[in-house]
Amino acid sequence: MFDLMRRLRSEPGSALLLVAVTLVALVWANSPWSHAYEELWHLPLSVRLGEAGIDMSLHHWVNDGLMVIFFFVVGLEVRQELAVGSLRDRRRALLPVVAGILGVALPAAIYLAIAGREAAAGWGVVVGTDTAFLLGALALVGPRMSNQLRVFLLTLTVVDDFLAVSIIGVFYTNDLNVMALGVAVVALVVLWLLGRSRQWRSSPYVAVVVVLWLATLESGIHPSIAGMVAGLLVPAYATHRARVEDARTLFRDYWQSPEADVARSVSRGLARSISVNERLHVSLRGPSSLVVVPIFALANAGVDLRGDTLSTAMTSSVTWGVVAGLVLGKLVGISLGTWLAIRMGLGRMPEGVGPGSIMGGAALSGIGFTVSLLVIGLAFTDPTLVDSATVGVLIAMAGAWLLGWLIFRVARDRFGEVSADLPVTLTPPVHPELDHIYGPVDAECTVVEYYDYECPFCSTTTGMGRDLVDHFGDRVRFVARHLPVTDRHPHALRAAWVAEAAARQDMFWQMHQALFAHQHELGEETYRRLADDIGLDLEQFEEDLADESLAERVQLHAQSAFESGARGTPTFFLNGSRHIGPHDARTIIEHLERQLRDTEQAPARRRS
Repeated sequence: MFDLMRRLRSEPGSALLLVAVTLVALVWANSPWSHAYEELWHLPLSVRLGEAGIDMSLHHWVNDGLMVIFFFVVGLEVRQELAVGSLRDRRRALLPVVAGILGVALPAAIYLAIAGREAAAGWGVVVGTDTAFLLGALALVGPRMSNQLRVFLLTLTVVDDFLAVSIIGVFYTNDLNVMALGVAVVALVVLWLLGRSRQWRSSPYVAVVVVLWLATLESGIHPSIAGMVAGLLVPAYATHRARVEDARTLFRDYWQSPEADVARSVSRGLARSISVNERLHVSLRGPSSLVVVPIFALANAGVDLRGDTLSTAMTSSVTWGVVAGLVLGKLVGISLGTWLAIRMGLGRMPEGVGPGSIMGGAALSGIGFTVSLLVIGLAFTDPTLVDSATVGVLIAMAGAWLLGWLIFRVARDRFGEVSADLPVTLTPPVHPELDHIYGPVDAECTVVEYYDYECPFCSTTTGMGRDLVDHFGDRVRFVARHLPVTDRHPHALRAAWVAEAAARQDMFWQMHQALFAHQHELGEETYRRLADDIGLDLEQFEEDLADESLAERVQLHAQSAFESGARGTPTFFLNGSRHIGPHDARTIIEHLERQLRDTEQAPARRRS
C-alpha cells in the first residue's frame, strides 16, 4: 500500500491516475448506469449555519469549491518561483515568460479562426496547460534525464496558469455582487498584512482564505482567481541557517527531556524554520493531485458518446478549434516564443536542453485537461457545445501526448538529444593531485562535495561528512572541491585560497574545519588568526597565499563543477554520479548502501 501511494505521488503516477479516472468517467457515462452518473453530480448539497448557507449541486461543489484548493496550490507555486525559484532571476525568467504568453495567445487566435463564428466564447478553453499531466507525460515520454527541461516547462506553466486564471476571472464572470466583492478585497488585504507581519502559523492564512472563497463565491467572480491570488499572497523565503540551528537546539532539549510541552516547542520551532508557503504547499500538493484533480476529472470528463453525440462532435468546428488550438497552437506558440526571445537577446536556451526537446515540451503543453474542462463549464450552456468541446479536449490530450513522444524520438535519433539536463558525471574523476581526500584512497564509496566556505548548508557545518565516516568507516572516502559562489558570498574565493595555502603545509582539513567554524567572521585578520591557531608557519603561509597558482587550483575545481553539472552549493557526487534530491546524511547513506548492494548482486545476476 505504501509503495502504491509513493508511485501515485510521483509525476508519472499522478498522470496515469488521471488517465485512469478519465477512462472510468467515460465508461461510466456510456454504460447502462449512465443515469447514476448524471444523478450523482446533480445531487444537491447544502451547508447551513442558521439562516445563512450555501446550496449547490455536487458538480458545482467540485468545480467551485474543491478546485479552489488546486488553484491555491498553483498560486503558492508561483509565489515560490518568484521568491526563491526560477522567476527570481528576471533575465532567466524572460524566456519562458515570452514563450508562455505566445503559448496562450496563438492557441486562442487559432480557436477563434476555426470556431469563432459558432462559439466565440470558447476561446478560453485552449489557453491553459495541465501541469500535472504535462510533467507526468514528460517523465514517461521525454528524455531519461530532463530536469532542466522540466524547470523550463514548470516556469512556463506558471505563467500559463496565471494568465489562464486571470482570463477566467475577467472574461467568465457573472453579475457582480459589490458588497461580497468588497469583503473579498478586505480578505486579500488581511492576507497581505499577515505576510508583511511575518506570521509563521498557517492557520490564520487558511481561515482568511476560507472567508475569501465564500465572499468570491457570492460576488459572481469565479473562485479560481481567489485561490490563485490567495496563494500569491502567502509569503515564501529561503530557509535561514539560524532558524535551523534554533530548531536543532529545541530538539536537543526534547531529547534530554521528552515531555509534551517540550515536544510542542520543537514542533513550533520546526514550523518557524520553513516558510508558511512551503509548508502549505507540501501539505496540499498531495491532496490536490491525488484527490482534488481526479475527482474533478471524474465529474467533468464523462461525456455520453452514444447516439449522435460523437458524430456531431466530429463535425463541429468547436471540437476541431479546441484540438487545433491546443495541439498546434501550443506547439507553435511556445516554440516560436522561445525562438523570438532568444533572437531578441531576452534569454538563452536552458543549459543542456536542445531545440528538439523544447519543441517536444511545447507539444506536451497541449494537454489542457484541468483548466480546459473548467472553462468549458463556464463558457457554454448548450449541452451540445459542452460535449463537443470536451471531446476536443480529450482528443487534444491524446494528440499532444503522441506528438510530444514523436518529437522527442526524432530529437534523440536524428539530433542526438538524449538528455535535457545538466551533466551528471563527475569530471574529472577523483585524483590525489587535484583533490583533498579524507579516508582511504582506495575506499569502496566516494562522496565528493562542491562547497563554499560561506554556504550555511555545506556538509561540514551540518556534520554530514562525520556521519558518513561514522557509518561506513574505511569503506568511504570524502573529497572536497571548491565552488565559491562569489555573487552571493564575497569572502568565499579568498577563503578557498586560504585553505589551499594551508594545504601546502599538509593542514588542509584543519583549516577547512576552522573556516567553516568561523564562516560568519571571514576576513584577513580571521585567516591569520586561524593559521596561527592550527599551528601553521605564518611566514610560509603568507608566502603561499601570495602564490597565483592557488587561484589556478581553485579555478580548476570551479571548472570541474561546471563540467559536472554543479551550479550551487552544496552539490554531491556519489561514486561519480551527481546526487539529486535531499542531501542529509541518512538519505546519502541509503543511496550508497543501495549502490553497494547493486554492485554485490551484479555478478550473481550475470551468472543467472
